[in-house]
Amino acid sequence: MSKETLRTLNTQTLIGNTANRGTAWHYRAEEQGDESNHYVGPVPVADVERRLFSWSADSRPVAVETPADFETMTHLSADGMPVRWAIVTGRQAICRSDREDGTVLGIFSDGYARHQYREWLLTTVANVLDDDLSISSAGLLRDGAIAWVEVSVPDSMTTPEGVTFRPNLLATTSFDGSIATTFKRTVTDTVCDNTRELALSEKGQQIKVKHSKYSGMRITQARDALAMIHTLGDDFAAEIATLCAVEVSPRQWQQFLDGLVPAVDAKTGIALIGRAKTMADNKRDTLNKLYRHDLRVAPWAGTAHGVIQAVNTYEHHEGIVRGVDRAERNMLRTVTGDFGNLDRAAWANLSKVLALV
Repeated sequence: MSKETLRTLNTQTLIGNTANRGTAWHYRAEEQGDESNHYVGPVPVADVERRLFSWSADSRPVAVETPADFETMTHLSADGMPVRWAIVTGRQAICRSDREDGTVLGIFSDGYARHQYREWLLTTVANVLDDDLSISSAGLLRDGAIAWVEVSVPDSMTTPEGVTFRPNLLATTSFDGSIATTFKRTVTDTVCDNTRELALSEKGQQIKVKHSKYSGMRITQARDALAMIHTLGDDFAAEIATLCAVEVSPRQWQQFLDGLVPAVDAKTGIALIGRAKTMADNKRDTLNKLYRHDLRVAPWAGTAHGVIQAVNTYEHHEGIVRGVDRAERNMLRTVTGDFGNLDRAAWANLSKVLALV
């Protein structure tokens, strides 16, 4: 893990309510400068604006370097030829206002509407904060191209089945085209810090707003959607009860693994060999260990909840990570909805196995 990654995590994310939840795994006091990014209580709205969202996303023209003569040239090319900058009509670059070089976050058509972080994430979230809701985390990813603000209840909840969790409302958007502005319900499993969504719901409960010229008309709808968090605790507790009531036999668990991590090539039907077989065997072994022996999963082995928890925990903490730090990868998968899709896919696959017996 690079030092720069740790510095970024300690300066571009704000973590709240550490009195109840402890510090994040990436906490390094020496990487934070004069001001800690961890808060004993909630993260203040003013600090999110000052420390993360103090800049705006500006629209700037896009130009390309084209051949020119000595009368029309604006500069010399890298190989010493006269060239000029020609504006590309119908295109705009979205840039950070606080950077001298502009830091281009994305390039879009003229129809792209900027959803400023302060208005779409912070102001909308601040409008629903009360004694029971506060900002639990906020941050920037990809040098500011993606941002999120998470609202949570201060204390965790525990179901009769022994699952401890915290309901959240996640507000997120981007300036690189990777995600639409999204307000959605998520759950944090406090035992393992996993992100979960409602696996029994086909798409979860969320609202998405595209970056179009008419998107401003939907910001009121987005504000109203933030009230979703107030029903999440009961909804997730009911889902846990349902999943824990679904029995999964050892044979069904193995059938589920066969579908999740096949021992044969999906295209050819030929048994895996070499590195592919090694990777598949390792993944199956890790999933089995999680399911049977890990305290984050094993207490619910033999139930549908245990199966989904095993897959979710593997993807959060054990799966191979390439190109980025695991914490950044996990946050990206949270804001893009990958973890929610993962839970729902696991439930769909398990349902097929259960129907076979």
